[in-house]
Amino acid sequence: MAFDLRPTSLDHVALWVSEREALAAFLCDHLGMHVMERTDAFTLLGVDAKLGKVTLFDAEGPRERGALGRIVLRVGNLQAALEQLPEAPAQSDGVTAEFDLPGDVPFGLVEAEGSDYDLDHVILAMADPEAALSHFEQLGFERRDGGVAVADRHVRIEHGSRDDGGRPLLNHLALLVDDAHAIQRSADTQGLEIDDVKDAANTFAVFVRGPEEVQIEYVEHKPGFALT
Repeated sequence: MAFDLRPTSLDHVALWVSEREALAAFLCDHLGMHVMERTDAFTLLGVDAKLGKVTLFDAEGPRERGALGRIVLRVGNLQAALEQLPEAPAQSDGVTAEFDLPGDVPFGLVEAEGSDYDLDHVILAMADPEAALSHFEQLGFERRDGGVAVADRHVRIEHGSRDDGGRPLLNHLALLVDDAHAIQRSADTQGLEIDDVKDAANTFAVFVRGPEEVQIEYVEHKPGFALT
């Protein structure tokens, strides 16, 4: 059944990480981000609260990549962005670059229009890519160019094993919606399996089971939502 409440943005990618402080420092020092919120459990980072963000949750290491292929940020000038890195990336073709951050977290850059260091796309490894694409469609993503997208951000699906030994890097993908309560109310009729519901100061969020156990968060910004 197609989802009848479309998300407006791929809001953030959340990770389980064993080196939260080192990873946050790298994102701030070399990839244009700043800390928007920090608690004992997590750190939320990004360029702007209304752009794509990254959330880092503390977890025991080592973590396994499993379903997470790579998180890719957009920049207007790739060469200038590469010069901000402490060392040359493992791979670069002049348009994209790939490198691994503290805790073996895979990141990348792509030269594309938009705000520097905004989230551009996420690459996922799935055992059955076609089934995963169909499942993502049911969850409100739009099929586009062989992958799925929400507005100007997208998810690429590649064939691969998602075995993570119970220690995944990927915590969840978060979609911004106007009314997460409506998703909660319609879960049964939509065939959604709700994993969790969180009512926080700035947000209300519903977590559902996505393709191959990848968790999807539908997050609603409350009136007065404010992050810096």
